[in-house]
Amino acid sequence: MVRRAMSSDTRVISELALKLWPHHSLHEMETEFTSIFGSENTAVFVSVIESEIVAFAYCQLRGDYVEGTKSSPVGYLEGIFINREHRHHGTATELLQQCEQWARSKGCTEFASDC
Repeated sequence: MVRRAMSSDTRVISELALKLWPHHSLHEMETEFTSIFGSENTAVFVSVIESEIVAFAYCQLRGDYVEGTKSSPVGYLEGIFINREHRHHGTATELLQQCEQWARSKGCTEFASDC
């Protein structure tokens, strides 16, 4: 099941984010995601399997120039991580679809990433 993350998910998402961005500390990740949950221009979605968060996708609206796009703002995938044992089951696709849908609901006609 994919759902919008809640502030109570901050610790688990931060632990997953450290696997994606290991040059940060857990405290830095928790601080970052706490601020994300307070913004209307960002969204985090999680994949939950048997009550466990196994993946996340973090997206936001970017108003600055985004290479390859023609509009502003643009929905932008900042990061996505799926635990190894849950990969290759469509989890990333489901998370990205939620990010794209969120960006459309914010008026975006384009969605981008540097991946």
